[in-house]
Amino acid sequence: MHARAAIQELSETHTHGADTEYRMVRGSERDARAWLRSAPLCGTLATHRIAHAGVMTARAPYRIVRMHQGGLYFLACLEGEGRVLVDGVWKKCSAGMAVALPPFMVNAFHAVPGKIWRCCWVRYEQQPEQTPILSSSSPLMAPFAGAALWHAIEGLIEEAGHDAKPAAMFHGVELIQSYVERFAQPWQVDDRLHRIWEKVSANVGYDWTLDELAHQAHVSAEHLRRLCRKALGRTPMHHVTWLRMRKAAELLSTTNLKIETISHEVGYQNPFVFSNTFKKWIGWRPSEHRSRMCGWGEGRQYNAALSLRKA
Repeated sequence: MHARAAIQELSETHTHGADTEYRMVRGSERDARAWLRSAPLCGTLATHRIAHAGVMTARAPYRIVRMHQGGLYFLACLEGEGRVLVDGVWKKCSAGMAVALPPFMVNAFHAVPGKIWRCCWVRYEQQPEQTPILSSSSPLMAPFAGAALWHAIEGLIEEAGHDAKPAAMFHGVELIQSYVERFAQPWQVDDRLHRIWEKVSANVGYDWTLDELAHQAHVSAEHLRRLCRKALGRTPMHHVTWLRMRKAAELLSTTNLKIETISHEVGYQNPFVFSNTFKKWIGWRPSEHRSRMCGWGEGRQYNAALSLRKA
């Protein structure tokens, strides 16, 4: 089947279903959504801008679609499997895997009929003045042993719901943060990739080539391809495009810059080429992205046709 032949309508969705079990802890009373109201409070989560964290055993029809995710969403699977939208592809997220869904883009996930999906999650709020947890060299989906994170979140839920001792909650939050950072900072394993992707991320408008990237990493072009495939699941030039589109989505969501200006900011002199590339990676054109994101924030519901490559 052609990679772009599958089309699915997505809209803001939050369906738990009667057979899904979950527990969580939240960082603030300001979020008054019904499914969060009963969660105990832990103000210490705000030190790492964590909005909420939890554990769940999900079963169909569990399905979440967020059209405007304001912060990173990290999910680790311990048992069973579900499906997560990553780079416009529905990918299997099974035991021993984790996924980090970046802010300012559509994210979606659901349980598979007939299978359980035992997971834990950490949801962040992105503040403009703070450094994002996901670096330019972070994977979106990769192997991750989630049991320790699950137990850390369960411990914090228990502490916040009963004794709520500040010292214990502080250590619990720090432990949770350390596990997420362990996933999001793979440059600790290979500093060569970290260096080049930090340079690209800081200047996405530059005319990067494979030879230039390989020169920056002090490896051959072919070896750089192998390193990137292993660490990120993409070719080097695909990752350059991903970083450009992620930056464009952020600028469209957080600024009033003209689309032509954003096109130039992320390395496209031709706005039409930029628009086509953005649609291929994100699912719709830049103007649609801005209107959908702004409209969602005002409380209106939008349906969105998102081109999905078959996983």
